[in-house]
Amino acid sequence: MKLGARIFKTGIAIVLALYIAKILGMPSPVFAGIAAIFAIKPTIYRSYLSIVEQVQGNLIGAIVAVIFGLIFENNYIIVGLAALITIIIMLKLKLENSVSLGLVTMIVILESPGEHFLEFAWIRFSTILIGILSAFVVNLIFLPPKYETKFYHRMSNLTEDIFKLIRMISMNASEHHLMKAEIDKIRERLAKVNLFYTLFNEERRYFKKSSLEKKRKTVIYRQMVSTSQDCFDILRLLHRYENDIHQLPESIQAQIFERLDYLMNEHQKLLFQFLGKIKLTDIDTEEKFESQQSELLDKFLQELNKESFRSNYQTYHLMRLLSAMVDYQEQLKHLSILIDSFKNFHKDINEVTIQEQEEE
Repeated sequence: MKLGARIFKTGIAIVLALYIAKILGMPSPVFAGIAAIFAIKPTIYRSYLSIVEQVQGNLIGAIVAVIFGLIFENNYIIVGLAALITIIIMLKLKLENSVSLGLVTMIVILESPGEHFLEFAWIRFSTILIGILSAFVVNLIFLPPKYETKFYHRMSNLTEDIFKLIRMISMNASEHHLMKAEIDKIRERLAKVNLFYTLFNEERRYFKKSSLEKKRKTVIYRQMVSTSQDCFDILRLLHRYENDIHQLPESIQAQIFERLDYLMNEHQKLLFQFLGKIKLTDIDTEEKFESQQSELLDKFLQELNKESFRSNYQTYHLMRLLSAMVDYQEQLKHLSILIDSFKNFHKDINEVTIQEQEEE
């Protein structure tokens, strides 16, 4: 089992919250530790949003508890009614993520009403607030996340695996049911890549001014995700219509897979180019991606006129595949333009930010 940074940060936040509560003489420091668990988030930006919501939830829970504690006697029915009111208020204020902590605050305050109820309520509220603030400090200082590295390498490995599966289908070397299982795994990994892109994008928002280089990286990474998604769509279509495709004339089959292989090679070159592992090409982007495309479409139209297809469904399926290939080509073309622009304005930056982190 792999222990991530968030697990360690949760442990550190709990210890810090317990120590601070104990040093300040809080009667029940354990509640500070409980609050710290709720406040740990994967990014500093999300931690900032969380602390705002958690403080509001803590305050609402405390206010409801104080009102019910002063008006009613302490019993389980009153606690349940107070919990219901707390949930309703927080849902109305769109604080769904803080409902749990708000309820914890409300219950611990109503736990022991008595002669010094208001003082007791303030202590409980402060104890939980210490836990929230401790978690935020830990998230801000300890083990800052490196989502750029995680995103890039997951995305790169995922793209390579998509290429392998497409080439297996092109060689007619895949089992249909096994390929379906692999495609489902790829779909799940693509969702995780999108999550890491979101986390990387959020990771920079706590700075008032993000550098131009980082903003351009965000645009490139978003385009990388879109390009890999288009490549994955081609894989799904190849798998779904595999039987129809292998019944096409051999000349069209050969051109389809040659074109796909060319596009995948260009995709791979772009990833290496972004890392600075290969030099920029002098070939015009438009010329590079338009080669062979018109020839493949002309060949397809000629075969249609010869009525060589077995059914209209086969024609429709091939049209879907060719359309997906055109979309993939357009995404690659746009990615190439973005990378060329980035490299021209920010030379040797990316080698430092990604390659050095890879060695850590």
